[in-house]
Amino acid sequence: MGNLENLIMRVGNLLALPKVTVTDVIEILIISFLLYQVLLFVKKTRAWNLLKGIGVVVVFISIAALFKMETILWLGEKTLNVGIIAIVVVFQPELRQALERLGRKNFITSIFNIDTIKLGEKRFSDKTKNEIAKAVFEMAKVKTGALIVVEKDTQLDEFVRTGIEIDSAISSQLLLNIFEHNTPLHDGAIIVREDRIVSATCYLPLSDNLEISKSLGTRHRAALGVSEVSDSITIVVSEETGMVSIAEDGILYGKIDMESLKAKLSSFQSRVVDENRRKKRMILKGRSWNAEKTDK
Repeated sequence: MGNLENLIMRVGNLLALPKVTVTDVIEILIISFLLYQVLLFVKKTRAWNLLKGIGVVVVFISIAALFKMETILWLGEKTLNVGIIAIVVVFQPELRQALERLGRKNFITSIFNIDTIKLGEKRFSDKTKNEIAKAVFEMAKVKTGALIVVEKDTQLDEFVRTGIEIDSAISSQLLLNIFEHNTPLHDGAIIVREDRIVSATCYLPLSDNLEISKSLGTRHRAALGVSEVSDSITIVVSEETGMVSIAEDGILYGKIDMESLKAKLSSFQSRVVDENRRKKRMILKGRSWNAEKTDK
């Protein structure tokens, strides 16, 4: 009888749930959130294939451990430390982008839905908005390629330094002259900060998102690339079709008309940090270019 009681107690101890505190629950939620964000980001980069390859290796090592294959286990142990260092070195750009994107998230407003505070001033004037829109669609009529990055909270100094400093007030005539064919400043992007063009002929990072259309040209990939590493918006004019697109938060919207562009710039004018704008994204008349064919 005593042996039976001991057996029942041992089974009960094995089946008993561990004591879970509030701290444990918070810790699990934090780890789950961070892991989800990492997987969500990695899935859109070339690191996703590497992650799948690591999964295959883990399966083989697990089988080796199950059948006690000492040689395979020894090789796996010796290469583990080197492999981790190699992953960090090879995928440093992806890790940097993931950390930058994580740093731009406003967790307090997204969790508690706190009302945002308007700071009482605009990033740029209505004149700047109208001059940009006017120049964009005049270039679209004659199929002049253009790439205009409008800075928000994340300063783009690292890209500004790759171009030629201008520091000029914005006018449609100046924008048309910059992007005119065969002029010294037409190649590359211009960066707009508040009511000034700070630099021209800037080099932007190209997006390596595996989900975007293979038909996207360099200009559109550059627009997507800078939108993935900053909170800016980028206006693109296609050199072959004259079509206007907008890149924001790693998404490219095409077939933008004058009113849609002005509406987007108006929503971008206000110095309001509003995480809910992602949920209430302005309805553009265009659509995502991820599956759409386009030209440079």
